[in-house]
Amino acid sequence: MPPIAVSDLLHLALLLLAAFVAGALNAVAGGGSFLTLPALVFTGVPAVVANATGTVALLPGYVSGALGFRSDVQAPPGMSMRTLVAASLIGGAIGAALLLSTDDATFRGLVPWLLLAATLLFAFGPRLMRRAHGAPAGTARGIAGAMAVAVYGGYFNGGLGILLLALFGLLGQSNLNAMNGLKNLVSALLTAIAVAIYAWGGLVLWPQALAMMVAATAGGYLGARVARRVPPPILRAGIVATGLVMTALFFAG
Repeated sequence: MPPIAVSDLLHLALLLLAAFVAGALNAVAGGGSFLTLPALVFTGVPAVVANATGTVALLPGYVSGALGFRSDVQAPPGMSMRTLVAASLIGGAIGAALLLSTDDATFRGLVPWLLLAATLLFAFGPRLMRRAHGAPAGTARGIAGAMAVAVYGGYFNGGLGILLLALFGLLGQSNLNAMNGLKNLVSALLTAIAVAIYAWGGLVLWPQALAMMVAATAGGYLGARVARRVPPPILRAGIVATGLVMTALFFAG
């Protein structure tokens, strides 16, 4: 058996650390993709494969979050749960299929713009959600909105939670626990179908994904335990700063 290179161990340590912190961030406020994608790319993983592999790593967090809010989940006004689930699955599948058809050079060029968009969404998310509350948007517009957000989530996961919360506000949802429950449920559904398509297309590096999955799950548990000790403005500022730094590095690279 050949010896394990020091660089491989350092890469593994970096991936585990990034996944652990990402899991903690997602449990508290979101923004985990700002760490998993750049960490994978830094270790030499092509950008498209890194996006898919990082999404697989963070899937358990969405599932556990959905289970945690299962008693609060209710369909938004004007839309049945069955319709929302169908829109989430179809949109997630379309987004994943688009990623399969994107070559690495094109996606690498899109990454800094996607990271910048996700960072801005996260930074201005509270204001966006405050403006989103109002009269229900109607079933047809609600389905179109759910599909559009799911396509985005299936293609690129960053900022997904903010978009979903804003969408539910536009649909007339006002109960925060119900909104968070729906956010986690829809994220889990569209990510699950996207992961299945990624795997079918051969985009997932399973050794890295499984190791990061364990680390992200542990980070999510710890993040949920310590969430109340970190002032939300400080946490949000730290995540935004991380997103901006990662965006700048990708633009520079």
